[in-house]
Amino acid sequence: LLLAARGWGRLGAMSRYSTEQRGRLNSPDYRLYFKNADGKYISPFHDIPLFAESNEDKEIPPKRSKTTGSEVLFNMIVEVPRWTNAKMEIATEEPLNPIKHDIKKGKLRYVANIFPHKGYIWNYGALPQTWEDPNHTDNITGCCGDNDPIDVCEIGSKIRSSGEIVQVKVLGVLALVDEGETDWKIIAISADDPEAQKIHSKSDCDIDDVKKHKPGYLEATVDWFQLYKVPDGKPENHFAFNGEFKDKDFAVEIIKFTHEHWKALLHKKVDGGTIKCTNVLVSGSPFCCSEEDAKSIVQSVRIF
Repeated sequence: LLLAARGWGRLGAMSRYSTEQRGRLNSPDYRLYFKNADGKYISPFHDIPLFAESNEDKEIPPKRSKTTGSEVLFNMIVEVPRWTNAKMEIATEEPLNPIKHDIKKGKLRYVANIFPHKGYIWNYGALPQTWEDPNHTDNITGCCGDNDPIDVCEIGSKIRSSGEIVQVKVLGVLALVDEGETDWKIIAISADDPEAQKIHSKSDCDIDDVKKHKPGYLEATVDWFQLYKVPDGKPENHFAFNGEFKDKDFAVEIIKFTHEHWKALLHKKVDGGTIKCTNVLVSGSPFCCSEEDAKSIVQSVRIF
């Protein structure tokens, strides 16, 4: 089954990207590939810029980044829409890194409903061009990275779609320690959300604004991450800082570190192991491929 490319008809980042589905949803062969505005197949992990409105080769922070007031906006790749249970994720070990349904022990993975919630309680996804290096021990948590792009919990009022690119404001971060690995969870809100200015209306405000305007949401987030693996027979997760959320400035520093680790990965300065670094747009990367090669990668995917 090959579906036509699906574009996002809204303004901003979504209008610049489209997705193409191969295989059946809720099956092992499902893949969601990405294209840019020129119709070229790209890697969402590597080719979509971290900073909104920036070029792929800009330094931190890019001078042309789109800002709201004094804030830099980040691109978020939505993997899992709010209230859904299928564990969708960027396939870091496949060329061009499509979104796929995670599989463990031969079975498709779904998160359990953690009472009183249904599925994921935010739009869940990742920041492109970031990487939590498994060979780097975090000075703060004392644990190594989890080998994935940094995760994002988008708390806006809209239910997003898998594969959607959303420009977000960063509000804070939670430090989950998952099976001995550091797994940062960025808390963010879509810049176009009706509640964005209310929650984040001042340049010096931080995660405490979420407590004011969305009471109980942060507490539910801690509970969810602590318990979501328990139905699978695993122990509760733990957190650095005793589950305390760190503010926006702290979160942005974490993002910068993971972006630097990603740059080292894409320029072959560190060993990425099984991570696939194939890209189309990253200037100077030895893993950069041609438009024709990228098209061949997608067309070679077997559809059952």
